[in-house]
Amino acid sequence: MISHVIILTLVMLMAGVFGGLINFYLLNQNNKDMVAMARCLVVGVGAAFLVPVVLDLIGSDIVSKSQSDSSKMLIYVGICLISAIASRLVVTNALDRSLVASEQAKTAVEELRNELHQLQDAMAPLLETETEQQEAVVVSETELDALDVTSTAVLKSLSSGRHIYRALSGLGTETELDENDLQKSLQVLLGKGLAGKVNSGWGMRWYVTERGRKLAESIV
Repeated sequence: MISHVIILTLVMLMAGVFGGLINFYLLNQNNKDMVAMARCLVVGVGAAFLVPVVLDLIGSDIVSKSQSDSSKMLIYVGICLISAIASRLVVTNALDRSLVASEQAKTAVEELRNELHQLQDAMAPLLETETEQQEAVVVSETELDALDVTSTAVLKSLSSGRHIYRALSGLGTETELDENDLQKSLQVLLGKGLAGKVNSGWGMRWYVTERGRKLAESIV
């Protein structure tokens, strides 16, 4: 009886190792991944050693009959091998969960990075307005003369409102300009560094820079 138990143990061990190797070569293109190989071997051997428990739970007597019947022993070997190979589902699910968790973490980091970038853009005009400048911003009359009438009106509207960030609709109402002309004027101010824009949670918002504010103060 003891010798039979030893034989069954060796059978389960070899079936588990062989099934684990099969899973490793089926699941891994990189054959040098020793960690993945060890994982497959451990799971395969563990699954093979669970076979006697499962057979006992379903009331099978194949373990006892395999002592005197070699055909039953072959069947038992096959069951252990099938169990070891089937353990691939456990390994695959674990890998899938790891990949999903990795993708979710990557997505969360990207979203956080975008939010921080938006926050940085949103804080720029506040810092520019509230921080004491080492050197005063100098503007010249030629800069004002270079602006057309609509751009000047938009600049004045940007700097005189009680809100730092202005929506396109609000600017259009104040300046009485249509959307196309307003967009063109804002792009002119943006190109000259007199205005800026930030894409916030409420949509695109426009603001006047410190240089634009100084220039707007000189408008009569």
